[in-house]
Amino acid sequence: MNDFLELDTAGPVLIVGGYGTVGTALTQLAATEWPLLLTGRNPERGSHLISEGVPSPNVALRKWDLNQAEPFAAKVRAVISTVNDPNDRVLRAAVGSGIPYVDVTRWTSRVTRAITLATLLKPTAPVLLSSGWMGGVTNIVAAFLAKELGGADHVDVAIRYDTSDQAGADSVDFIDRLGLDFEVRKGGKAAVVRPLTDTRWVDIAGHRTKVARLDTPEQFTLPLTLGAGSVATRIGFSSNTSTTALLAARTAGLFRWGSGERWAPLRRSLLYSPGSGGIAHVRVDVKGPLGERTAVISDPQGQAHLTALGGLLGLFNVLGAAAEPGVSFPESSTALGSAVAKLESHGVTILRS
Repeated sequence: MNDFLELDTAGPVLIVGGYGTVGTALTQLAATEWPLLLTGRNPERGSHLISEGVPSPNVALRKWDLNQAEPFAAKVRAVISTVNDPNDRVLRAAVGSGIPYVDVTRWTSRVTRAITLATLLKPTAPVLLSSGWMGGVTNIVAAFLAKELGGADHVDVAIRYDTSDQAGADSVDFIDRLGLDFEVRKGGKAAVVRPLTDTRWVDIAGHRTKVARLDTPEQFTLPLTLGAGSVATRIGFSSNTSTTALLAARTAGLFRWGSGERWAPLRRSLLYSPGSGGIAHVRVDVKGPLGERTAVISDPQGQAHLTALGGLLGLFNVLGAAAEPGVSFPESSTALGSAVAKLESHGVTILRS
């Protein structure tokens, strides 16, 4: 691709997918901090942001269709991707031009590819791969607890996915990964896990929720960054019917024999039914040398808002005075306490025990 981005430290922050579900939430948060350039396939779909009075003196909309060969050029101070970037166009354009870059949308295998590609490009600016659950918020809270415990031997993450919440199509792309086994660290050793197995009941914000294993990037990064010997992420749903249907589909082998495009509508119908809004809940349990701690993260504005906050923290990270060139992850931040405080200042509750 012949995309050409140029670093302009006084220019806008480029939000790729800036008027999608997560992009809209991020735009509303970031518009008070920086001028913004929003891109996507259909710029006219983002006109509502300006008409609704997004608080920024300078919000621009332009077309950048990542699936079309038409090149894109812009001068920007930072780039954040809130959409899938299967051909790494955004990553290549930003990193190749020495522009601070944040990504909140990659699943694990694409995170590993991004690490390799970014390293080969020899970045001269920060490259933050913040694709852990909810834009890396889970990673930050886990690392915050681990710091209090003198480290992390074991990390357990339990997600309560509200089926009435607003959701973009990209947010449920993980459902297409449910037919693929994945590798985690267990007891300090590599172990292969089948999705939607190893079920258990967990109390999440007062809700007794049945959860099962899911492939997420923090299970790959936390052992590397925190030295955790075991990391497990599980997901359950606010609707018992949805949980039962998903587990039954796994037992019937839908995610293996029905993995092609023909069956995509059926697979997605099990989860993708976005509503008018819901509450995002995530429980994080950490065991370390000094004991055990639990944090329950709750965002009354839902998962898109919480993911957008993860993106906002990522932008502050890569644009901060202490930011260094190279690849990093959200839990690598040296300002974990400030990140937690900023989450709470935006209405997120983090109950620690």
